[in-house]
Amino acid sequence: MYVSLRDKPAGAAPPASRAVVRRVSSTVVLLGVVSLLTDVSSEMVASIMPLYLTAVVGLSPAAYGFWDGIYQGVSAIVRIAGGFAADRREHPKLVAALGYGVSALSRIAMLPAQGFAAITAVTTADRLGKGLRTAPRDALIAASSHPDSLGRSFGVHRALDTFGAALGPLVAFALLWTVPGSYDSVFVVSFGFATAGFAVLLLLVPNLRTAAGKARVGLRRVAREISGPKLRRPLLAAGLLGLVTVGDGFIYLSLQARDDFAALYFPLLYIGTNAVYLSLAVPFGRLADRVGRARVLIGGHVALVAGYLLAARPSGGLVSTLAVLALLGTFYAATDGVLPALISRLVPAETRGSGIAAAQTVVALARFAASLGFGILWQFAGRGTALLLVAAALAAVIPAAAWLLRGVSGKAVSA
Repeated sequence: MYVSLRDKPAGAAPPASRAVVRRVSSTVVLLGVVSLLTDVSSEMVASIMPLYLTAVVGLSPAAYGFWDGIYQGVSAIVRIAGGFAADRREHPKLVAALGYGVSALSRIAMLPAQGFAAITAVTTADRLGKGLRTAPRDALIAASSHPDSLGRSFGVHRALDTFGAALGPLVAFALLWTVPGSYDSVFVVSFGFATAGFAVLLLLVPNLRTAAGKARVGLRRVAREISGPKLRRPLLAAGLLGLVTVGDGFIYLSLQARDDFAALYFPLLYIGTNAVYLSLAVPFGRLADRVGRARVLIGGHVALVAGYLLAARPSGGLVSTLAVLALLGTFYAATDGVLPALISRLVPAETRGSGIAAAQTVVALARFAASLGFGILWQFAGRGTALLLVAAALAAVIPAAAWLLRGVSGKAVSA
């Protein structure tokens, strides 16, 4: 068993609320390894795409905003389906495996893709795979974890995930350093990592039977839980914050535009963000367990406002650039794993996958709209003005989101 208790005098029975998780379950670690390998693959491609699409394919900021909107939001189409399938099946691993398999195949499909339409189609397949797998995977993490340490479990998973996300751009950088302009080699090696992650999932991750699978919940039950009062305010808060959260690619393009980074060094910007995320994911997860997940979630968005303001400056330099990357990493460490940890304790185990998927769907749709809007704003108002306007909008939304999350405890909900 992965839950242990603090030492107590002989004969004393420690209360359940004092339980402390010394280590996370092996299932969480294995899922983290799957995500590590998959993120090496995905971030190899993601780290080159903003510059590739704008400098090589020749997209305008508005057109890139459309692509980034697809990248951010198309997974929303199947997130609820993935969560519902995880709740209906006894073994949500199978649903997750389908999503990982689709994403792996999309890597090699990048090789023949030429032009904006073909690249967007491949990207869509990749993001659909991500949308399908995310909720079942997170439901497995929640089912394998002690309720009082969900933040830590998600933090450990996100730390492994982010370690892969940091390695991916580094591998892409090494390939482009060795053979400048060799984007095909990036796609081929990316496919290899994705295949390895898929193999670990199929061969090593236990095919757990969750409480959700035993319940055989129906669509009406899922709809009732998603639209119920427990989730209404958290989902609204997540949606409002997502509407003023632009994609990382825009931030990196802004830094590149003002400081004239060479195309070769562009992937290193992703490494900086992910290195900070990696170092903070577990500490922030533990902090969220102690002081409240909603508070940490809001704090992460405050860091994002500061990042936007720094990125909007007309000139920067190394210190300013590193500060922006550190603030972005802080934002992700405080939000990426904390949101599903918060949501997973607001719904019964029988509908946990659907509850997590609902939150992810709201965020994905909101960020889709944010990318489209920001691309157009950049096109007509300019880089710096667009970032300042988004920073002001996010600063205005944060108090409203904090009010909506007030009193949201994330305590377990019975069926």
